[in-house]
Amino acid sequence: MNRNLLTLSLGISAILLSTQFAFSQGANCAQREAVVTRLAQAYGETRQSMGLAANNAVIEVFASNETGTWTITVTTSDGRTCLVASGQAFEELADRLIPESESDA
Repeated sequence: MNRNLLTLSLGISAILLSTQFAFSQGANCAQREAVVTRLAQAYGETRQSMGLAANNAVIEVFASNETGTWTITVTTSDGRTCLVASGQAFEELADRLIPESESDA
């Protein structure tokens, strides 16, 4: 179940990356430690999932179950982390996207 959630998160991240990564290279980037600290202190967000994207970039989803805020980041191989997207109403799901009868066919 968690694998499906991770797959969905990474799929959404890839789409967002392709359209927004170029725009996030400027003011929305910093060293990873600074970004993670800021997300934790200001929003109470912790890492919920992660995966590897093209060019060895690490995609991470941070969220707070208390406030419902979430943030998607991309960290490049040089340690620079950029904010790709953020929002509210985060909810952890473990639903199957495809019913078992259809996935076994």
